[in-house]
Amino acid sequence: MIANQHIWRVWADSLHRWGVDEHVATFLEASGPLTVLGAQVIYIAQPALTGMFPPSHLQALAEVLEDSTQTKAFTDYLREG
Repeated sequence: MIANQHIWRVWADSLHRWGVDEHVATFLEASGPLTVLGAQVIYIAQPALTGMFPPSHLQALAEVLEDSTQTKAFTDYLREG
């Protein structure tokens, strides 16, 4: 079971509504190990981003980016749709 599935559903719905869900999935797959750097950026910027995004969503995003298994699971989740 995915720990943050409720958050992933919110993200997937928003990305689908904006029409970028497939693009995001492709980008995440192509980014490979660079996603770990993205996670570090999220951790560093979290205090500034908290006003725009819920802290639980930022934490979940960082976790998805730093763990290749979760990144793959999220891209699969986006494509299931």
